[in-house]
Amino acid sequence: MTYSEKAALRGEPGYVWRSGQERRLAMIRQWVNLDGAVILDDGCGLGQYLEHFTPFTQHRFGLEVEHDRAVQAIPTASGIAQGVGEHLPFAADSFDFVFSNEVIEHVQDDAVYAAEMARVIRPGGRLLLFCPNRWYPVEQHGIYWKGTYKFGNIPLVNYLPNRWRSQLAPHVRAYTKGSLLKLFAALPLQVIYHTRIFGGYDNIEYRCPRLGKALKKGLYTAEKTPLAVLGISHLLVLEKV
Repeated sequence: MTYSEKAALRGEPGYVWRSGQERRLAMIRQWVNLDGAVILDDGCGLGQYLEHFTPFTQHRFGLEVEHDRAVQAIPTASGIAQGVGEHLPFAADSFDFVFSNEVIEHVQDDAVYAAEMARVIRPGGRLLLFCPNRWYPVEQHGIYWKGTYKFGNIPLVNYLPNRWRSQLAPHVRAYTKGSLLKLFAALPLQVIYHTRIFGGYDNIEYRCPRLGKALKKGLYTAEKTPLAVLGISHLLVLEKV
């Protein structure tokens, strides 16, 4: 599998920790008590979030499908397992907090992935998930055009009818609020909170600090308005009942 093929199939893991990740960590802390929690990062990549959960708990576990990424994540956690989220190698009711950061859109069966997360959460434990919003104007995972993968940010793909979008982006999903909540509707989970958020835009801020800061200020303000429907990602918090 080439590098670009892996990026298309799995997405890119977080390589660095910047303001966008720090902002998401603050959102996590708003909805989940991390102190002493037993945590599973379900699709942990290189372990960036597991490493930054360190000040709160020693009980940090990760699952990662790619062997090379799983190996690199080992120092960040109490344990790393290689596998797929549809078959979690953990007992039921094992975790206080299950975290999924931009992973569910890549798995083979998102309904089974959702059910497995619900299975391993303890009653009263929480699941917090970030995943792509269908109404964000740009598809960030590239497209397939005439059988060839084209890497990059492609505008307006997500606004196409499902049959056309699926031909261009068969490798990744994007969710409406309704389609996302439907995945969890029959599971023993109750919705605690849902919203849409905009990205970190750290690369723009790095290259053009004034523009980047202004962009972030404007978009983060827009999250409190109906324009939030155009956010890059869903933030969904559920609790096991």
